[in-house]
This record gives sequence, C-alpha cells and structure tokens, in this order.
Amino acid sequence: MTRFRNIVLASCCLAILAVAPGFAQSSKKKARAAKEAAAPTPQTQEPSERDKQISEALFLDGLKYYMLEDYQQALQLFQKAYTVTPDNGGLNYKIAETYMALQDAKSAMPFAQAAVAHDSKNAYCYLLLAQTFAEQKQFDAAAQTYNDLIKNVPDSEEYLFNLADLYLSQSQYDNALKTYDRIEKQFGPLEQLLVNRQQIYLRQKNTDKAIAEGEKLLAANPTEVRYFLAQAELYNATQRTDEAIATLNKALRLEPGNPFAHLMLSDLNRQKGNLAESEKEVKIAFASPQLDIDTKVRILVDFIRQLPNPELEKTSLELADLTIQAHPEEAKAYAVAGDLQTIVGKKEAARDNYLKAVKLDDSHFKIWQQLVLLDAELTQTAAMVEHSEQALELFPNQAIFWFYNGTGHLIEKNYDKAAKALERGRILSNGQQELVMQFNMQLGDSYNALKDYKKSDEAYDAVLAQDADNEHVLNNYSYFLSLRNENLPKAKTMAERLVTKFPNNPTYLDTYAWVLYKMGNYTEARKYLEQAVAISDDATMVEHYGDVLYKLGMKEEAVSQWQKAKLKGETSAFIDKKIKEKKLYE
Repeated sequence: MTRFRNIVLASCCLAILAVAPGFAQSSKKKARAAKEAAAPTPQTQEPSERDKQISEALFLDGLKYYMLEDYQQALQLFQKAYTVTPDNGGLNYKIAETYMALQDAKSAMPFAQAAVAHDSKNAYCYLLLAQTFAEQKQFDAAAQTYNDLIKNVPDSEEYLFNLADLYLSQSQYDNALKTYDRIEKQFGPLEQLLVNRQQIYLRQKNTDKAIAEGEKLLAANPTEVRYFLAQAELYNATQRTDEAIATLNKALRLEPGNPFAHLMLSDLNRQKGNLAESEKEVKIAFASPQLDIDTKVRILVDFIRQLPNPELEKTSLELADLTIQAHPEEAKAYAVAGDLQTIVGKKEAARDNYLKAVKLDDSHFKIWQQLVLLDAELTQTAAMVEHSEQALELFPNQAIFWFYNGTGHLIEKNYDKAAKALERGRILSNGQQELVMQFNMQLGDSYNALKDYKKSDEAYDAVLAQDADNEHVLNNYSYFLSLRNENLPKAKTMAERLVTKFPNNPTYLDTYAWVLYKMGNYTEARKYLEQAVAISDDATMVEHYGDVLYKLGMKEEAVSQWQKAKLKGETSAFIDKKIKEKKLYE
C-alpha cells in the first residue's frame, strides 16, 4: 500500500520584494526594530519598493546562513527583514522554521500562525504550525491544525495519516479510529488501515475486534504468512487453541519451512499435552537457519532456567546441537550449548564448546571464565595455564584469571611463576575479601614450596585471621610446620582443630599424627595413623605409619608397612633405603 505521508519541508511562497529609493534608518532604530521583531505585529504602513528590496536582500542572505546551518545568524537577518516587511507570509514561515531548528517552538508558534494567516492554502505552513503545537505538547491544537489543513487546502487528504498518528501517539484511540474511517472513505480499504485498527483494538484489550480485523486482513491478503502468524497469536491469547493450530497449518501450507509457525505449534501442542508433537515441532524450528540465533538462544536460556530436569535434559541438548548445526559460525551457539552441558554434567563437551566459542569471538569475559573453571574441574592443568594466559591477554586486570593461572603453575610445580601470578591477582582483588583469601591460601603453598617460609606463614595467618576454620590452611600450615620442625605447638593446635571437627578424614588424621610424631608422641601418633590407613590406602600415610612403628621399636612391622607403601604409589625419596637397610631415614 502507498502511504501519502512524505512531507517536504519547504518555505511558503515568498512574495517578490521590491526596493524603492530613499530608505534610511538610524542604528538605534534598527536595533529597536530587531528587538520588536521577536513577535509578529501588524504593519500599519505599506513598505516602499526600496524597503521591499532591502528586505528581500536580507532574506536571501539569511537563506544562505540557514543552508549552512548557522541558524542564529540566519535568524538575525530574517528578523531584520521582518522589521521592514512583517506581513510577508514566506518570511514569517522561515522565521518560524528557523526557531524550530533552534528547538524554540514557543517563539516559532506566532510566526507559524502568521504564515498560515497570510497563505491559508499552503499545506507546509499548516504542517509547521502543527509541529510547533506538538513540540509544546498542545496536541489538541496540533490536531485542529491538521483538520484546518485538510479543510482549507485542496487535495490534502493525505495528511489524515499525520492526524491519525498524532492521535495514536497520545493514546486517543477513538479519535484515531474515526480518522481511519475518514481515510478509508477517501482512499478505500487499505491494508495498513486494517493493521493499525487491529493494533488499536489490542491496546484497548478488545481482542474480539482485533481478531475480526485480522480476519479481514487474511481475506484481503490470503498469501501473507505474517498475518496468519499474527492471527494465530491472537487466537492463542484468547485460549482458542484449536483455531490457532488450524491457522498455523494454513500458514505452513503457504510456507512449509516457516520456523516461527513451527515454534508456535510446538507451544500450542505443549499446552494441549501433546509433548511428542511439541518436541517434533520445536526441533523442526531449530533446524532452520531462518530462525535467528538470538531467538534460539532465548529459548535455550529458558530451558537452562528449568534445569536440572531429567524430562527436559535430552531435548535441550538436542536443540543445542541443532543450533550449532544451523549456525556453525556463531559463537553464541557454542556458548549456550556449553552452558547447558555444564548444568547437566557433560563438562568435557561443555569445555570444548566454550573453546570453540572463544575462537569465534574472544571478547566475552564470562565464556573465558567458564572455560578455565572447567579446565580446573577436569584437572586439565596445562590447559588451564594456557587458557588463563590467553584470557589475560584480553583481560589483564581480571584477578580471577591470575588466580587460575597461578593455581595451574602451582599444580605444575612452577612455583616461581605461581607466586608471581598469585601476587598480581591478589593486588587486583583488593577489596574483595573472599577472593583475597583464596589468593592467600595458594600463596601460602607457593611460598612454602619456594622455602620462603616467612611469606608463606604470613599468607596462611592472613587466611586464618579471616576464617579461623579454613580446612585447607589448617591442614597445610600445620603439616608444613611439622616438616620444618617449627612452632610445633601451633601446628598441633591447628591439626587438632581439624580432627575434632572431621574425625573420619584420613588426610587430617595423618597430618595430626605427623605433628604428634614430630613432637615425639609416637603412641598417640600411632593411634591416629591406624585410623587413617584403615580408611585410606594413600602411600604417604602408610609410610608414615611405618615410621611411627619403627620409633616404637616395631622394626619388622615398620619394614612391612614401607614395602606396602612402595607398592601403593608415591612415597619419600628414602623408601628404598629404609626397606633395604631396615632403618628409618628422614
């Protein structure tokens, strides 16, 4: 349909201004006249021909500045011209138009009114006046101006569309509907009128009339799929599910692969309890590249919010796969698939999809964060170091990536790199107490490995000052002190705190026993180590048990435990010597 709404902003016809000799005016009079030109006043005396020529020259100079968008200079020249020929309609129009360019609708209005008064058959004058009213929120006056335009200017019915839009913008729906009736009488049953009427009825919550307009649209446009989809939505909104399904099936006969129709059918079948049919329809929609990636992601996010849910898991994963197949170059497709897989426990697949996502678009911090987190959870230490370093190139001020990088180096026994990364991250995380504590925990381990015991102890003490029951620090700090034979009473207090709280944890039992061993309390140490090895077959614990037995004079039993320890896994460097010489070495 053609809309007759293209408005060309042009000035009203300017009368030819003539100039007559003998014109003169003092500077003072000119200044006073320019000031008085702020509002139109009636001219009591016809200007001379010379006055008209001077006015025309000023007007033309003003037009030059107007075209250069120097509106202030243009306005000054127009106002000077106005002092000479205030009754010129074109000049009044241009002054009003210049004020509007300066966003001063109030000053523009009287000049626009004067322009209409001088040229009541010129549509552009009315349009400018309506604009000045609308800018001042005088919408009734603006509407009346449009009505005056249509009444006074021949063949101007096209501006009924402007009037209707004005009513619509002010939610004057009844007036808008009446104006549409006037348009229909003038131009016939235009498609846009049906659409606009339907939108008004929807805003008025009059769904019956909206549906009726929709039926007219379908009758007038029997091959427009979008109108079938809109009508189906209306039927769905009014719980007329079967009619909605029938309308969508008509749409699919016109366009069998339309993904939006399949999506709506999926939703409608789900409402009716036809879950198998619903799943089939949504898969058809997701397989279509015509269904945009953002719509698919929104739907998948809705699935994510409902997970974990065994009934939805299989379908959601299949939809994620279909999204990737339809949009193999979209990072969003892999990222949302990774989110789904993470929630349902498919962490390796999720990590791989996050990796593909950052290769396509490396600008998203959260995807990098998920990637390195999964590296950590999957104990892929080398990958965690590599990916955290890549992330740090993009986000060097994000403390979390320094944490993963330092932790990865710590696990890989690159202690110097670990300490440097963790120190950098701790500085960046200043003010985030929980994160600072995590850095201090890892720094305590790193500095201990570097034999910088002062910094190690300071880091551990900082954690305990914040969290006195921190298991990691209580265990490692006490154990490392025992290995160093330093501050054993403090080590005993920390280790004892752990076994009191966790009496069946073999690691904590072993740590407490080893502190007791270092303090010479072999009998108590034996008791706790026997509990530990009864729960765990860790090689270090078994070796410790052998050491305690040796100290208690049970050499053969000690050698037996050392032999078991060697078979079970990683032990101390002295294990072979201990076994061979049947003697304790530390």
